[in-house]
Amino acid sequence: MAKYVGALDQGTTSTRFMVFDHAGAVVAIDQREHTQVYPRPGWVEHDPLEIWTRCGEVIRGALAKAGLTALNLAAVGVTNQRETTVVWDRRTGKPIHNAIVWQDTRTDGLIAEMARDGGQDRFRGKVGLPLATYFSGPKLRWLLDNVRGAREKAEAGDLLFGTIDSWIIWNLTGGIGGPGTTPGVHVTDVSNASRSMLMDLRTLNWDDEMLAVMGVPSTILPAIKSSSEVYGEAVGDLAGVPVAGDLGDQQAALFGQTCFAPGEAKNTYGTGCFMLMNTGTAPVASKSGLLTTVGYRVGREPATYALEGSIAIAGALVQWLRDNLGLIHESAEIETLARTVDDNGGVYFVPAFSGLFAPYWRSDARGLIAGLTRYVNRGHIARAVLEATAWQTREVLDAMNADSGVALRALKVDGGMTGNELLMQFQADVLGVPVIRPKVAETTALGAAYAAGLAVGFWSAIDDLRANWASDREWRPTMDPSRRAREYGLWKKAVTKTFDWVE
Repeated sequence: MAKYVGALDQGTTSTRFMVFDHAGAVVAIDQREHTQVYPRPGWVEHDPLEIWTRCGEVIRGALAKAGLTALNLAAVGVTNQRETTVVWDRRTGKPIHNAIVWQDTRTDGLIAEMARDGGQDRFRGKVGLPLATYFSGPKLRWLLDNVRGAREKAEAGDLLFGTIDSWIIWNLTGGIGGPGTTPGVHVTDVSNASRSMLMDLRTLNWDDEMLAVMGVPSTILPAIKSSSEVYGEAVGDLAGVPVAGDLGDQQAALFGQTCFAPGEAKNTYGTGCFMLMNTGTAPVASKSGLLTTVGYRVGREPATYALEGSIAIAGALVQWLRDNLGLIHESAEIETLARTVDDNGGVYFVPAFSGLFAPYWRSDARGLIAGLTRYVNRGHIARAVLEATAWQTREVLDAMNADSGVALRALKVDGGMTGNELLMQFQADVLGVPVIRPKVAETTALGAAYAAGLAVGFWSAIDDLRANWASDREWRPTMDPSRRAREYGLWKKAVTKTFDWVE
């Protein structure tokens, strides 16, 4: 009997394959980065073929480290950087263009044009999302309009669209196929589809009105499936393993954190920062700048919805400090540098590199360092970089409390930045609630594994997953409330200075 479940976690900067046992413990992991492409200011791209190559490398790497083969895996799940958009030729398997990454802002003109009639919230009632460059539908429209011959090929049924999950699952289950084999399955799940501006949140189907508005032919779209069901069988290194889980990365983290009851929430600290709160089986409209999204759907059960606060730049700001300014050589060095000072020296860093996401949704904003004096040194800048993630999270939590009517009593956290003790303590201080990290901090891959394992009976019920969750570390607030309020006011003042930079 297969004793393990695999998860292919394709993120913004790297891809990894993880193997988990029945207790949710990590058995093996392999991870590799891929190239970030910046053709113009505000444009961000990835090479889908490079990403697929990395997928194969990390699958082989993780299996080799643990001495496993495909026969040891009961199922494999996929989780992905969500809105990143790929269009490829169904006959050759080759992308028609680099993938347009979720951070990319090239569709700002299209978004402004659509918002002229009905404003930014024109479609929010149907799709749960404001008009923003963030989402995959406008990116697909740009590709169809700007890649020569793309629209004609799409309407002829020769092209396939998907977010990265669709691209991976199609390749994982056979791709273009061949003699005696069938092509890969072209699917996505409800959580990824809910980030496109093309799916009706209530029917969970592609919406004809939104397809018409975006100028997208239905022939290019993947089938929308649940997050936990068997889509097909893998070929290649995972030959015969059921591909049975598919979740956008943040929804996968919600699932991996076992936030299965309304009111439970998690925050993931990665390239960006994303807080999700389970709101149950009915979508909750946001009045505070949050997104209404599908959290997950298990088999034929009703979908579970969530409120989400999306922050574009979190860990990416640390990478920027490393790669663009050279103030540190490794990302982990930022905590050591920040600890050389007692506070931020009056400096606030608002990383609006591609505009501001929740709760502002200002594509005209750009990054800002405020409060500089001759007193400020490298340590203060490093500390302000870390604090930026915590302050942005505070703004999202305020919005979430307002929309849900429930004051969060503790925040479950995960992702790479939770290893930064200074940041986690500051996060608890500025939120005024405990911050709790689970034993398995990389819950994105775990959530995809859970979804796949449920689909094939490796885990029999959600209660099995709850039993696996355990706390590793908890940080409690120690900051004086008056100081918290004063510094939060300065942060919000700095944020307002980023507005209207792009005309």
